[in-house]
Amino acid sequence: MNTSSTAIEWILSELIKHTQVMKKLQKELEGIIGLDKMVEESDLDNLEYLSMVIKEALRLHPVSPLLISHECMEDCVVHGFHIPKASRINVNIWSIGRDPKAWDEEEKFQPERFLGSDIDLRGHSFQLIHFCSGRRRCLGLQLGLGIVRLLVAQPVHCFDWELPNGMMPSDLNMDEYFGLVTTRAEHLMAVPTYRLHK
Repeated sequence: MNTSSTAIEWILSELIKHTQVMKKLQKELEGIIGLDKMVEESDLDNLEYLSMVIKEALRLHPVSPLLISHECMEDCVVHGFHIPKASRINVNIWSIGRDPKAWDEEEKFQPERFLGSDIDLRGHSFQLIHFCSGRRRCLGLQLGLGIVRLLVAQPVHCFDWELPNGMMPSDLNMDEYFGLVTTRAEHLMAVPTYRLHK
């Protein structure tokens, strides 16, 4: 649950920092869900922009910045590099998400970069391998993504969000605290205003 809650906090932080993206996501939710009901799990597959927002936030803020691999069972060569038996390789997902060879304007939050793209979070696209890949991928992938999608969609759909004490979105501290899980250095504090008709 720690990884899901951390991902949700990063996604909401990026949305509050980028008000135009928040408005675009709210418009998608309003068009598909309407303003007279809350988001349900059955609605999630129809929310394309929500998926793009989540991919982009996880690209910039991977919850687990390092994937710890299993031990190499035998000597092998990968792209010309000799990997000796019994080696362990850590994959730096944080660096992959900010690699200028893989991403245009890599430091910028732009969910639209995933429009028409087949890059996914399920381990098929090596630009986004947050849940690992292949037979060793995370068993909680479906549950984790479902929770994150629903718990981002629900508050964005039900509320408008502002930062407290007149703080501007550009002033929001986006510093990271590195560990096994990369959290925000300071927790997000925001003020909700109800926006649904009910």
